[in-house]
Amino acid sequence: MVRHSGKIAIVVALACAVAVGLIAGEVTRRVALARFEARAMADARLRQALMASEIARFRLLPRVLADDRDVVAAVVRPEPGAVQRLNLKLEVLARELGAPVIYVIARDGTTLGASNWRQPNSFVGQAYGFRPYFRDALRHGAGEQFALGSVSRKPGLYLATRTPHDGVVVVKLEFDLIESQWRDAEGITYVTDRNGVILVSSRPRWRFAATRPLSELVRRAEEQTSGVSAIARVPYRVSGPREIVPDLDSRPYLVSTTAPDAAGWQVNLALPLQPTVSSAVRLAQVGAGLIALVLLGTAAILVERARQRRTRTAQLEAAVAERTAALRSEIAERASAEARAAQLREGLRQANRLATLGQVTASVAHETAQPVAAIRSYAATSALLLDRGDAEGVRTNLTAIARLADRIGAVTAHLRGFARKGAGGAGAVPLDAVIEGARLILKEKLSAIDFRVDCAEPGLLVRGERVRLEQVVVNLIQNAAEAVAEVADPVIRLTIAADPHEVRLRLQDNGPGIDAGIAPQLFMPFVTSRPSGLGLGLVIARDIVEEFGGTLAALPPADGPGGACFEIVLVRAS
Repeated sequence: MVRHSGKIAIVVALACAVAVGLIAGEVTRRVALARFEARAMADARLRQALMASEIARFRLLPRVLADDRDVVAAVVRPEPGAVQRLNLKLEVLARELGAPVIYVIARDGTTLGASNWRQPNSFVGQAYGFRPYFRDALRHGAGEQFALGSVSRKPGLYLATRTPHDGVVVVKLEFDLIESQWRDAEGITYVTDRNGVILVSSRPRWRFAATRPLSELVRRAEEQTSGVSAIARVPYRVSGPREIVPDLDSRPYLVSTTAPDAAGWQVNLALPLQPTVSSAVRLAQVGAGLIALVLLGTAAILVERARQRRTRTAQLEAAVAERTAALRSEIAERASAEARAAQLREGLRQANRLATLGQVTASVAHETAQPVAAIRSYAATSALLLDRGDAEGVRTNLTAIARLADRIGAVTAHLRGFARKGAGGAGAVPLDAVIEGARLILKEKLSAIDFRVDCAEPGLLVRGERVRLEQVVVNLIQNAAEAVAEVADPVIRLTIAADPHEVRLRLQDNGPGIDAGIAPQLFMPFVTSRPSGLGLGLVIARDIVEEFGGTLAALPPADGPGGACFEIVLVRAS
């Protein structure tokens, strides 16, 4: 009887231990799974941020290039010289920015220029009128498409923007580097579109596979858009809520999916549940079972069993302590990573704000600096005239100051329209008034310079707008004045010639001339040889002149003082 009671007690003790172990295992499983899901979601969001930042780096590039002078020239008049300049510019931009390929398509769908124009598989001359991104750009101004390249057969995201003359600038973004980084990281990462088709993946054979059943209509649309012959089947089987088992793998994976972005893309991160969750559950089950057996069998176990129990308890506590320390270290590392990611995101936002502010400030400062300096000079002169009792001289200076203030207001009013490349209110402008206005602004700077104006035909009228043409002349004279600042006998000569259709203004100084190192990039933004220069004056001046149908170019110095020589060609107004 005692023997049977002992057996029953052992069975009851084992049953209680199993029950406690199962309960503890379930609780541990839920806790570990919740932590595991939180970590997986955090990792998925970081990978989504990495991909979004990569796309954002190139999203604005086609919009900026759409208004580029060489792009517009090649689209409007695709002559060999214009196309060659476009090819060279796109090649340099692609190399410096790390873009796989940048190309410009004409309205008929034929590629005019491309950054890979030197390569055997060049896009130049290829027809892309069938591409949805091209049609969307022409119809709506911008278009995007993820597809296989028809020439390279490499997948990528195509970002397209329409130019002012119905051309299309396209940047192809490939994700080889991101996919490589994802392959080196833990788990399986893949990006799906709004229909559940995989576009980017750390496992390349998953690409263009559907993660859910598609209707025949949707499937055909996906195949047409992506350029593949057929959308592949699901590369895994679903084993439970948010759990999958990939092909050629027997382990279950937990899938964490981010919210869709504006294009409907979602980042999916599949992490193996083993051993992270399963080992924690087994450890909890074993630990709880052992503890239950120890508690229930204390009275019936022999002294030797008690010693063994203490040994097992010590081992269990050491394992729990080691696991707890590992979990704390993992939590601390994750918190540190999230803090660094937040700091990087804030840095990116701050850099974007500063870049935008810097561009606007640079333009405003550059276009108002000379009028402000002239106002300061007239104000100082007025004080001296007032002390002398010369009221008429003071009144003349105040009139000049009012005119300069009006100019500053007009300059700032034109900045927004100029930034958008909009056509201003062009009309017939007296060239004498433009030059006189420039003299007025630079009166003090020209006081120590031999400034000569040679005009064979006074009273010329040109097509343009007075304030903007004054901006051009002031910029060129200002540059010339700074170039001759260190010359013993500074000379600036402005020669004006006219024919029935054009008026040519040639400005030459006797300074050191243009640095050969920056001469090819003289009309590019932020290129300057002066430490205090912004590199915007010549860019703004050329755009203003071209807006009014003229040209601005640097010429070799003619006979005379030498130095730098610039020529403005304007349309003559009757």
